[in-house]
Amino acid sequence: MRELLGGALAAVLALAAAPASADDLMTKAQQNFKPIPSMVPAVKDNAVTHEKIELGKLLFFDPRLSASEIISCNTCHNLGTGGVDAGPTSVGHGWQKGPRRAPTVYNAVFNVAQFWDGRAADLKAKAKGPVQASVEMNATPDHVVKVLTSMPEYVDLFKKAFPNEPAPVTFDNFAKAVEAFEATLITPASKFDQYLEGNANALNEQEKAGLALFVEKGCVACHNGVNVGGQGYFPFGVVENPGAEVLPATDKGRFNVSRTASDEYVFRAAPLRNVALRAPYFHSGQVWSLKQAVGVMGASQLGAKLTDKEEDDIVAFLGTLTGELPDVTYPVLPVRTDATPQPSLAK
Repeated sequence: MRELLGGALAAVLALAAAPASADDLMTKAQQNFKPIPSMVPAVKDNAVTHEKIELGKLLFFDPRLSASEIISCNTCHNLGTGGVDAGPTSVGHGWQKGPRRAPTVYNAVFNVAQFWDGRAADLKAKAKGPVQASVEMNATPDHVVKVLTSMPEYVDLFKKAFPNEPAPVTFDNFAKAVEAFEATLITPASKFDQYLEGNANALNEQEKAGLALFVEKGCVACHNGVNVGGQGYFPFGVVENPGAEVLPATDKGRFNVSRTASDEYVFRAAPLRNVALRAPYFHSGQVWSLKQAVGVMGASQLGAKLTDKEEDDIVAFLGTLTGELPDVTYPVLPVRTDATPQPSLAK
C-alpha cells in the first residue's frame, strides 16, 4: 500500500512540475515576443484606406513604372516566394546585380526602419528608393508620374485614393499608396503566434526545445518583438568573422548611412518571421541552408558551437514562425495609351 501511495505521489508531483516548466517557457516567450495582429496596423501620416490599398496593389505589380517596363516591386519582393526573389542578390535594370539580398516585404511594416542598413525610415521611403536606383528600376519621379497620368484609369484611382487633393497623381502619393498596400502584407496565426496567445499545444516538443535554446543561447537579444527581429542594429561578427563570402569586406552596412566608424559592418537584425520560406540567408545571400545559417549565427554572434541536435531544434522552432500569407490575386493593370512612355533599356 505504501509503495502504491508513493508511486501515486511521485506521479502527481511529476504532473505538477511539467506544466510549471511549460508555463515558464511560455512566460519567457511572451516577455520577449508579441504575436502578429490579425488587423492591419496603423501607419504614421498615411491613413490605410481601401482605395489606397487597391491602388497600391496595382502599383506594386506594375512593371511599367521601371524604365525597362520589365521590373516591378514584386520582381524583387515576390509575394509567392516569401516576399523575396530567388537569387542571392536581385537582378535589376540591364541585368545588373544588386549588392545585397532583397529583404522580405512581408511584415515589413513592423520593422524599425527599412533595408538592411535602415536607410529608409518607413515603407513610403522604401517605395521610392528602388524606383530611382539605377541598378534596380532605373526610373525617376517624373517618369513615374508621366506613366501614371498617361492612363485615365490610374488618374481616376488616384482621385479616389486622395480625394481632397487637386492634383493627386504625385510621386509622394505613389509611395503612400504602395505603403498602404504593403501594410496589409502581414502573416498572422503562425504556430508560434498561437503559442504566444496561450495555446501550449501549438508547438511540439522539438519546437519548444528550439524556442528554449533560442532564448537561453541569447538569440533573443537581437531577434525579439513582433517581427522576431527588425528592431535594432547589431554588428555582424561579434565574436568571430563569418568569412568574406558571407560578410563581404566592401559592404560596411550601416556605416554607409551614418558615416560613423562604430557602424562598420553593422546591420539591422533580420526579422525572422517566415524565415523558412526565403533562402538564401544574410545580406549577402550566400547561405542556402537554414540550419547552416543557424550555425553561422551561433558561432559569429554568440561564440557558441551548437550541436547538430541544437541546430535542428532551433530550425524546428524557426519553422513555427511561418504564418498565414495573405491571398493576393495578381491584378489586371490599367491599359496603356499612346501617351504612355515606351520602354528603355539604356543605362
